[in-house]
Amino acid sequence: MQVAEYVSYDAVGLAELVARGEVAPAELEAAAREAARAVNPRINAVVETWPTDDRPAPGSAPLAGVPFLIKDIGVAMAGRRMELGSRLAEGNVAGADSSLMRRFRRAGLVTFGRTATPEMAYSNTTEPVLYGATRNPWDLARSAGGSSGGAGAAVAAGVVPIAHATDAAGSIRIPAACNGLFGLKPTRGRVSMGPGIDEVFNGLAVQGSVSRTVRDSAVLLDQIRGPEPGDPYYAPEPSRPYAEEVTRHPGALRIGVLAQTWGGDRTTAPVADALSRTVRLLESLGHQVEEAEVGLGVDWEEFLLASARQWTANLAASIDELAAAFGRPVDSSTLEPPILAGYHYGQRVSGAQFVTALEVRNRVARSLARSFDAYDVLLTPTLPELPVPLGTHAEGAEALDGLGWLRRLFDISPFTVAFNVAGTPAMSVPLTADAGTGLPVGMQFAAGYGLEGRLFRLAGQLEQASPWSDRTPAVWAGDHPGH
Repeated sequence: MQVAEYVSYDAVGLAELVARGEVAPAELEAAAREAARAVNPRINAVVETWPTDDRPAPGSAPLAGVPFLIKDIGVAMAGRRMELGSRLAEGNVAGADSSLMRRFRRAGLVTFGRTATPEMAYSNTTEPVLYGATRNPWDLARSAGGSSGGAGAAVAAGVVPIAHATDAAGSIRIPAACNGLFGLKPTRGRVSMGPGIDEVFNGLAVQGSVSRTVRDSAVLLDQIRGPEPGDPYYAPEPSRPYAEEVTRHPGALRIGVLAQTWGGDRTTAPVADALSRTVRLLESLGHQVEEAEVGLGVDWEEFLLASARQWTANLAASIDELAAAFGRPVDSSTLEPPILAGYHYGQRVSGAQFVTALEVRNRVARSLARSFDAYDVLLTPTLPELPVPLGTHAEGAEALDGLGWLRRLFDISPFTVAFNVAGTPAMSVPLTADAGTGLPVGMQFAAGYGLEGRLFRLAGQLEQASPWSDRTPAVWAGDHPGH
């Protein structure tokens, strides 16, 4: 199969070709590797590839033979490196598959490499010292987002149709928005973190994917959802497979719109214009759309402080564990300035402060949950501005403490993190592009706990009404990914 043909299919489409015997998994893998060789020197999304021994029989699984990439954090593949984007964990090799990796294998995916992440996944841009900056396929001078920026860039550039991603504060939705992709953050407890981990950041983090089509994300979530013994959270079973939800009509939804950030910063004009166009599209589809009053239950500064204490205390514990495991110092030779600052901040968080932070988390979750009494779905921009130039996050970062760095991250992505705190599903959809730059603009939709099906129904309708896959840079024009 030629690369130009390969990139024209989504994951479900490729699996159907394999099932019909029209193409072999080895041919798909060869095309994916050729695509990576063509674009990765420009975008730096894939940090390592390896030989594969997964050769699923055609039709043996829903995604049998589909090439796949895993993120450099959050999933362990036996015998392969997982370095967390950090010099502190450089050379780390997983001894066994995690639960999620076993499910990827059962789904029939052929995992041939790993994608870039910022150090410890602790940023919303992907520019780690260890492997260098990942570039946005739409504009190589701009960020691909984070922390699943490598996954987002690789999928947008056509290396794979779908890739593993994680999300603790927006790390699926942010790169989806930056790269013109679909990305859904599942409900807390929907996908197991086991067996080595029970939860990440006290339940803020979840596992998922980014993809060019809605159905790919739905089919994969069907394959990886469900608890493992000992999991601390349990999401209710869906009433039907998510793959079926994509083709079902969502009905007339009550949609509440939050245009401006909780922190008080204004949404920029290109994004505000895209939001207005999205509202008009939703109304044309029969949905009831209105401005919403959506409170966090606490003021923004209290939310920031509690988040900083919760995040950095977790970060400090993880860093101490890694340093002990590898016998490396915790200093500027192993950690970047923002991570080192977060480590020192987290060391000073007392037990009482940490418990208070969890109480703030509870108030935020309860407040947001009440919003879904009035609305079926909440709509916000995924990000308040277009993808930022590379290097923007690093400006003056060496002078920031742990609170200051988190403030910067939340200022850049103020809409996403609250739904991690609430544990509810949220998705970014690439409904439009900025007229001036051609850059994609993502819109975030959130639903109540356990209601991914509602989001998949809406996403399927929106994808049909305003197709976006043709607008993503998934093919090559000359020697540059574009359209």
